[in-house]
Amino acid sequence: MLVVGLGVTGAGVALDAASRGLSVAAVDLADLAFGTSRWSSKLVHGGLRYLASLGVGVAYECARERGILLTRTAPHLTRRLPVVLPLAGNVPRGTARLHRAGIAAGDLLRRAAGTPPALLPRSARISTEETLRLVPGLRRAGLRGGHLNWDGQLEDDARLVTAIARTAAGLGARIITRCRVRSLAGDRALVRDELGGGELTIRTRAVVNAAGVWADQLVDGITLRPSRGTHLVLRAEDLGGLGAMLTVPVPDDRGRFVFAVPQPSGLVYVGLTDEPVDGPVEDVPAPPESDIGFLLAILGDALEVAPTRAQVVSAFAGLRPLLDDGRDRSADVSRRHAVLSSADGVVTVVGGKLTTYRAMAQDAVDAAVRHRRLAAGPSRTRRLPLVGAASRAELAGLHAPARLVRRYGVEAPAVAALAEQDPGLAEPVAPGLDVTGVELVWALRHEGALTADDLLDRRTRLGLVPADRAAALPAAERLLTAYAP
Repeated sequence: MLVVGLGVTGAGVALDAASRGLSVAAVDLADLAFGTSRWSSKLVHGGLRYLASLGVGVAYECARERGILLTRTAPHLTRRLPVVLPLAGNVPRGTARLHRAGIAAGDLLRRAAGTPPALLPRSARISTEETLRLVPGLRRAGLRGGHLNWDGQLEDDARLVTAIARTAAGLGARIITRCRVRSLAGDRALVRDELGGGELTIRTRAVVNAAGVWADQLVDGITLRPSRGTHLVLRAEDLGGLGAMLTVPVPDDRGRFVFAVPQPSGLVYVGLTDEPVDGPVEDVPAPPESDIGFLLAILGDALEVAPTRAQVVSAFAGLRPLLDDGRDRSADVSRRHAVLSSADGVVTVVGGKLTTYRAMAQDAVDAAVRHRRLAAGPSRTRRLPLVGAASRAELAGLHAPARLVRRYGVEAPAVAALAEQDPGLAEPVAPGLDVTGVELVWALRHEGALTADDLLDRRTRLGLVPADRAAALPAAERLLTAYAP
């Protein structure tokens, strides 16, 4: 099987196929997680927003896949996250009742998915004092408590993709970056080596097109409707501190919210817009000022001191590869994934959510196996742990820095041990940053990083803050010269 695209879906397809015993090659024109998969909200969520549009099936799928990630496949990369909706004066009581019904339904979905309540407790109405303890910067006037529920949070979306790809490679898949597909058919692909410049034809029994927002450029007959999701990056101190994810309803838009997600680094990701994209698809989408202003306005209305444009340390945008279903607004387009087969046998998978990547991959491989009559067993990925995974009790007992455990799981001691030969690798790559040299060397030796961009923008996420990226670039270039394979 040939897989085109190494975002979260393509990496998931490679893993699912390899775990069934198939011979697999997966290619990407750039790097792991180069496209949409690194521009997400860094959440594994239960799909509450889909209940507002009666998308119970999509919501249940999200809740089920969230539980699988939290408990089986990636406990090291995920954690529970408290979520607060403040019941403020600008939140109509009808909206509050709708939200309360939604999070109560989320409790039912969590139970149906089998996620333990000790990991994700049931939702509750909380007092004004408890609401302010979790979100101290809230506007106090008219505050009448809040709603508290629990969801899942990723340490980092690009690290999830890397772990999936490495797990697939451990099962025999060939993971090949910097390899552009020039043309595609059901039994072959013409590809170009973007580093060396040569071309070759790959012959294969089956092809899965998982190229995301570029999928329609490889196969005729697919009409995508990309939607832009913009996030802001701020510092928690500029929001008055944040001990939970803050959820703020968008006025006059039922079921739509802006949220602020705290990170262990002290940064906060604020999102999310949902705007249709016209014209060519950019490799790295630029967030427009209109999106930034919208997010600041909604968030600022909930806080005692509204954040300013000058406090936005960065912004990023990703494009969702939604299948055009004829609806007027991209926000209304279904988030259910689709698996399509072309006349010559190429299987294309589009749509969906980062949380549901595993189910998307399973469905795509099922379709390819069925259409091409391949000898393969059922999917194993529901119970297959990713590289670094272990129980939470085992992870808590590891002798390694907590930050490394959150990012590498049981491999954290081996990552830290790289400093035994070169003690300087234990130091931050630049003053004031928490990324250390061992992480960059590990990325070069074990995670397929080839360039400074790979190191700073995807294996670590220093690139999310331009000033941090610039400070770390000299160290990345130095280690690339010293340790590149």
